[in-house]
Parts: sequence; C-alpha cells; structure tokens
Amino acid sequence: MEFRNLGRTGLKVSVLSYGAWVTFGNQVAVEDAKVILQACRDAGVNFFDNAEVYAGGRAEEVMGEAIKQLGWKRSDIVVSTKVFWGGHGVNDRGLSRKHIVEGTRASLQRLQLDYVDVLFCHRPDESTPVEETVRAMNFLIDQGLTFYWGTSEWSAQQITEAWKVANNLGLVGPAFEQPEYNLFHRERVEVEYEPLYKGYGLGLTTWSPLASGLLTGKYSQGPIPLDSRFALPDYKAMGERKLKLISKVEALKPIAADLDCTLAQLSIAWCAKNPRVSTVITGASKVSQVVENLKAIKVLPKLTPEVMERIDQALQTAT
Repeated sequence: MEFRNLGRTGLKVSVLSYGAWVTFGNQVAVEDAKVILQACRDAGVNFFDNAEVYAGGRAEEVMGEAIKQLGWKRSDIVVSTKVFWGGHGVNDRGLSRKHIVEGTRASLQRLQLDYVDVLFCHRPDESTPVEETVRAMNFLIDQGLTFYWGTSEWSAQQITEAWKVANNLGLVGPAFEQPEYNLFHRERVEVEYEPLYKGYGLGLTTWSPLASGLLTGKYSQGPIPLDSRFALPDYKAMGERKLKLISKVEALKPIAADLDCTLAQLSIAWCAKNPRVSTVITGASKVSQVVENLKAIKVLPKLTPEVMERIDQALQTAT
C-alpha cells in the first residue's frame, strides 16, 4: 500500500481507503463488517470514513462495534466522520456550534471512540456564519475530540473564506476537502480547487471513484442487478441519471483489457494517479469486492502519460 500525507498535515493515510456510505447499517451488519474491515487492513488500508447521517447513525454504530471487536491498535488506524445532518430537530443539523459539538459527541458515542482523527463539515451551511463554524471546529481540536478538520462538497470560495477567517483569528483552517471525483466528475477537483492546492495545501479524500458502481461495467447490459446500489429505493433516481453514460463506460473497457485489469480497478487507479488526491475512498458490501478494488494499487504504475491520454480520448469520442 502507498501512503500519502493528508494535505500539508503530518497525517499519513493509505492512498486507497474504505467508506461506510450506503453499505454499513443498510446492507452490512457487524459480523460482515468485521470481515470487510479486516480485509482492508490486511491490504494496508488505514483510513476509514463515516458520517452521522449514514443509515441514520447506524453506520457509525456498526463500524464502531466492528473495530472494537477486532481489537485494533488505535494508533494504527485513521477514522473520520462528518457532521451536518444529525436528526430532524431544528438544531440537529447544520454547522452551528451547538450541532457541531453535540453531533460530534453523539458520533463518538456511536463509534465507541474517544476521538476521531479527522472531522468533516459534510456540507456548507449558509445559515451559520463561517466564523462560528471555524471556532467550533477548533474547539473540538482543543478538546481532543478530533485532530484535524476539513470540508465536504464546499466550493473553492467557501473554503477560501474559512481559511481567511481562521488566519485572521490565529486558528486552524480546513486542511482537506472530500469531493466527488471520478472519470465523469472532474471539474471541481481539476479546475475549481486548483488555486487552493498551493494557497492552502488542500488535501483531498475523494469519494465515488466508480460513479456509484457505474464504472464497474455491471450496468452495461441487461436490467439493474437486484443486489446493486442502483436497485436500492433511495438511489434509483441517481441510477437513471448515471446510466446515460453507458457508452463512455464501454469505451473504457478495451483500455482496461490492455492493462490486464478490471474497469473498476482502472477507474480507482485513475483517481489515485492525481497527485492532489491524498486518498480514494472505496466502498464494498462484500469481501470479494474489497479484494478486487484494492488491486487497483497495482494498476497505478501502468498509468503512463500515454495511457492517461488514451483514457481522455476514449471519453471524448464516445457518444
């Protein structure tokens, strides 16, 4: 496994990581989670991502209990979670100081941890002054409830504003961002955030490298598999939008074949090839998927400039 610093911080994370979105608490319970997480550790993964909103908090419970039963040394793993959607109460969501502090403590209780290494503001909150959010995240750092904080799906302008506030107050700014990034979703990472990499040393923990499974190729023919993400009631609309990209998926298959890898491995490795990316968050509901996804690390050296250009050309010419 390759390890990279998370932005300009001294924290080192595996370039491929595992996230609990969709699976834990929905498709996977504790016993299966233990097997999946151990398969990740066996492959060198040390970064595990979660959020208070995943499965209504159940994902954190499953991950926390699984980690507890596995008996891992705490310093060997990096655990993250995200706050924004914590419930239905008027103060159970957003980035107010109240919800950030209460939401984080509730997450820690579900995870059965004294602290998370990394804490994200899951979305921007236009109803809360950014200074309040920056101060609240620094309070959690000072209290030892998290070591680092970042953002998820914030615009470059919003991240810049947070950094300006932090610098003016002598506080810690957001060290990293968690955006969607894959072969079909590139502009924010490759264009919008470009000034932030040098300006603030922004690191990235990217999600959805397979475009919610589209880049596995399993949706190319026939009906949607019943055990797939797009078959879940909450994700059918997303599936209908993404399935319009099938022709581009087909155009990538010959490249994967020439590299002697799966389309999924090619797609994950392509994300990790970007030096701005600290870690690519993968998801899986089965150990077999974990094993196959993590083989993408062996594809990285094969992604020469010529191959990267071939991928771009295939996406541009496919109709």
